[in-house]
Amino acid sequence: MDQSLNQPWWIDVIKALVVINLVMAAFAYSTWLERKLLGRMQQRYGPNRAGPFGLLQPIADLVKLLRKESFFPANAIDLLYIAAPAVACFTALAAFSVIPFGGVWHVGDYDVTGWIANVSIGLLLIFALGAIGIYAFLVGGWASESKYSLLGSMRTAAQLVSYEVSLALSVLGVVIMGQSLSLVDIAEKQQATIWFAAPQFVGLLVFFVAGIAETNRPPFDLPEAEQELVAGYHTEYSGMRFGLYSTAEYINMITLSGLAVTLFFGGWGGPWLPGPIWFLLKLGAFLFAFIWLRATLPRLRYDQLMRFGWKVLLPVATLNALVTAILVALV
Repeated sequence: MDQSLNQPWWIDVIKALVVINLVMAAFAYSTWLERKLLGRMQQRYGPNRAGPFGLLQPIADLVKLLRKESFFPANAIDLLYIAAPAVACFTALAAFSVIPFGGVWHVGDYDVTGWIANVSIGLLLIFALGAIGIYAFLVGGWASESKYSLLGSMRTAAQLVSYEVSLALSVLGVVIMGQSLSLVDIAEKQQATIWFAAPQFVGLLVFFVAGIAETNRPPFDLPEAEQELVAGYHTEYSGMRFGLYSTAEYINMITLSGLAVTLFFGGWGGPWLPGPIWFLLKLGAFLFAFIWLRATLPRLRYDQLMRFGWKVLLPVATLNALVTAILVALV
């Protein structure tokens, strides 16, 4: 962050508390939105009993998870079994701390920035936290002492590691054009020039497809498909421990959408409306796309995922990054 800004530490603390609660609220009501949209798209009812228009359904789900019996296998490795869901949720929330949602506002004698932390290597930090989150899924399945959970966790780790490579390569062109790894600098660069979604259209497509696989969303949800794998890595979890895994997956989807908005669509930039409003509108459009795909596309088999997924995206992402580097060097 610019040292000339007058922003004491307690403003950062307040922003962190506000943002983390807003992200948790967004997670809760993204579940409601998904069930409502799926109901409309598939011509059936969504949540409509708990509160007006089913708006209290996320609260009812939370109460159910809190009151549900929290059993665990007798042979489970207690510490790792309990810690794995918490690590998954923590890494998902921490990744959102470097995503900017606005510019700089002047409130009285103080400056308030539209981000929690402007890290010079913010993009690398997000990928590093995502890599740590993979361990939470892998350790959770292994510590359950269940062969079904172990197989599910291995499939999850294989998919996440595979698509993480193409996900990282897809943004190299953005880094080259933005000339920085700071998400704030990348967003400001687009607002001063052009949104990178146009010159980096191939990278955007690779990023979007790989991001769907990274968040285990349909049609890339085989690692936790109930019919094939008995629920995957969280087979032996119940209660709020299962809820933490579900929370992590939805927050990862929100974080990835926010990252896509920042890297390709100018972040909070837009005319007339305040920056955070533009950021939320763009974020909502990406979340709608995730839900739309779930309602539209069938699930792929595991061999189809590995054959037509990262083995195609990886060379495409590499070629896109190389072409971008050559064009930037020539200019």
